[in-house]
Amino acid sequence: MLILLAFIIIFHITSAALLFISTIDNAWWVGDNFSTDVWSACITNNSTCTPITDQFREYQSIQAVQASMVLSTIFCCVAFLVFILQLFRLKQGERFVLTSIIQLLSCLCVMIAASIYTDRHEELHKSIEYAIEVSTGQYGYSFVLAWIAFAFTLISGVMYLVLRKRK
Repeated sequence: MLILLAFIIIFHITSAALLFISTIDNAWWVGDNFSTDVWSACITNNSTCTPITDQFREYQSIQAVQASMVLSTIFCCVAFLVFILQLFRLKQGERFVLTSIIQLLSCLCVMIAASIYTDRHEELHKSIEYAIEVSTGQYGYSFVLAWIAFAFTLISGVMYLVLRKRK
């Protein structure tokens, strides 16, 4: 039982780490000499970064991705705290339903963010406010990590729903 608990905790921390990295790191869309994320666009040759502001086309889409990723990360962290609290407060045989609901909300938020970015990426990168041409790039590792975090949060949310507290 202790090994299962350790696995669940490590799995949840890994999910949170993936969410933090994909939200913060500047690699949602990359090219030969640039990288962009939901916060800024950087030119790698001279290390110049331009924050994405309301001057950019499709700024509302970027804001939706930003908000969803931040909410997903917050929900994942809150779910971990609720899980720890429920370890001590639940009676034997009860399920971790509250933790599961919060983790599935995290899953939903990261899915929404990655889906919006997937759908709107062409329009997002055609904005004339970028210092260089960014439409020729490709998805970066932060974008891939967001989708992996979706799978991890979905699996852990279902795992918490099935899990019962034992001695």
